[in-house]
Amino acid sequence: MEKSDMSTASPEVDIDDSQPEEKPTAFPSPPAAAPQAKEPEYVHGFKLFNILAALTLVTFLMLLDGTIVVAAAPRITDDFKSLNDIGWYGAAYQLGSAVFQPLSGKMYMKFVPQWTFLGFFFIFELGSLICGLANSSAMLIVGRVIAGLGTSGILNGALLIISECAPMNKRPTLIGIVMGIGQLGLASGPLFGGLLTEFATWRWCFYLNLPIGGLVAIQMFFVRIPMQHPRPPPLSVLRTLHTSLDLLGFAIFAPALVMLLLALQWGGTTYAWGSSQIIGLFVGAVATFVVFLGWDYHKGDAALLPFSIARRRTVWTSCIVYGLFMGNLYTASYWVPVYFQGVKGSSPTMAGVYILPMIIAHVIAALSSGPILGVVGYYIPVALFASVLLSIGSGLISTFTPDTSTGKWIGYQILYGVGRGLGLQMPILAVQNTVPPQQMPLAMALTIFSQSFGAAIFLSIAELIFSNSFRTLITKEAPSVDAQKVVEAGATAFRRFVSGSDLAGVLVAYADSIDRVFYMAAAMAVGCFVFAFGMGWKSLKKKPESPSKA
Repeated sequence: MEKSDMSTASPEVDIDDSQPEEKPTAFPSPPAAAPQAKEPEYVHGFKLFNILAALTLVTFLMLLDGTIVVAAAPRITDDFKSLNDIGWYGAAYQLGSAVFQPLSGKMYMKFVPQWTFLGFFFIFELGSLICGLANSSAMLIVGRVIAGLGTSGILNGALLIISECAPMNKRPTLIGIVMGIGQLGLASGPLFGGLLTEFATWRWCFYLNLPIGGLVAIQMFFVRIPMQHPRPPPLSVLRTLHTSLDLLGFAIFAPALVMLLLALQWGGTTYAWGSSQIIGLFVGAVATFVVFLGWDYHKGDAALLPFSIARRRTVWTSCIVYGLFMGNLYTASYWVPVYFQGVKGSSPTMAGVYILPMIIAHVIAALSSGPILGVVGYYIPVALFASVLLSIGSGLISTFTPDTSTGKWIGYQILYGVGRGLGLQMPILAVQNTVPPQQMPLAMALTIFSQSFGAAIFLSIAELIFSNSFRTLITKEAPSVDAQKVVEAGATAFRRFVSGSDLAGVLVAYADSIDRVFYMAAAMAVGCFVFAFGMGWKSLKKKPESPSKA
């Protein structure tokens, strides 16, 4: 199948090579192609700065919202008596994003990117408002799902708008700026969450998005963003909405994903793994997904996730790398602060301060990745090096104990943060460098879907690993303590009624359970290294030269 793909790409080169013999007939073609290559009207100057500033701010808020709840989660579980739901506060956000991600790609392909982007951002703001007003754990989870639905079109929309505004040779730097500063929100979320939780209320973790969102809306509303290929009139799309967006495919795909995530979230905690509920969810997920694959194949290029895009080696390997990478990232972002609060007894604010080594290393490495790519020219070497650092860093973090020294947890976080920051945008660039502009919205949606899906799946698995391990290890390390009472108390409140040698045993069980979560994180990093080889050795330097030569 790959050979056929290569053969479809080579005719353009053959035509160019044969041009000298057919100059009279080949000449009319370049004038038609040349304006098409220059048509994107690449943006420059203050206009580009304004667009980048708005995209960066939105990306910052979106990624901040993904982890700001980390430091607040222990306090939320104390208020709502809902330690069993702690994984849902992150997973629900990723669930909403993953389920609607493919549909967002179709919408960007059919509607004007600027207004589609603002529409998704409005939904994100609505979800944040619901979370801030939540009076129960269930209401908070619903708000997180709605906010996640909004984010399903934010990051891929931001990356798509960058591809509409700038040529390929400038994208690594621009994406590095947007993602690097945006990832500051992802990395510093626990710090902001800790400050707001301790000195105000955890509700401000969500209210914070509302005033900043108004500023972004104004920035994006009054600027015109060019399009590399025209979209059909909105009314024509609305008349054929069910077919143009493949809503039936979405109606099949969404339940499959929801059932899978519910099975992973409830298995071993709410219900036993062998229970009819969990088995039914797994069977339903597999059966529904098989039906979706059949429908997807039947629809061809009009499908929600066309096989013609998904089967490209660069695309599917990049999606796997990105999914594993983001699963690792979210796992660390959630569980390192939990370690400092639950095991070290730190306040939410100090837990955020203690992860500053990881935050600073991450941001510096992310901002440096664009210039490094400009020198290296290929993304695979950078991705491989980042995966090595990520796997070593995750493995070292898995050695944390209640007595781990300050020097060790600082050094381990720095190593991990550098690997995380260097490798995060490599799969995105690999896809953008190989997929034609017309297919870019769907390709970007598929790539970002892998991020949301990976984060949702592995956050659920991490919560499962921790919960099962914690319950088991408490009976071993502190046999006189009621394990159920400790679990129900919340992530930090157990210190109120557990003390002395029993507290020491509970802390050992707590630290060992988090260590087991990071065994999984290290395995994900190794997976990134393996699949990174398939992302393609296509130089970022060669592509901008060919249009100028043409």
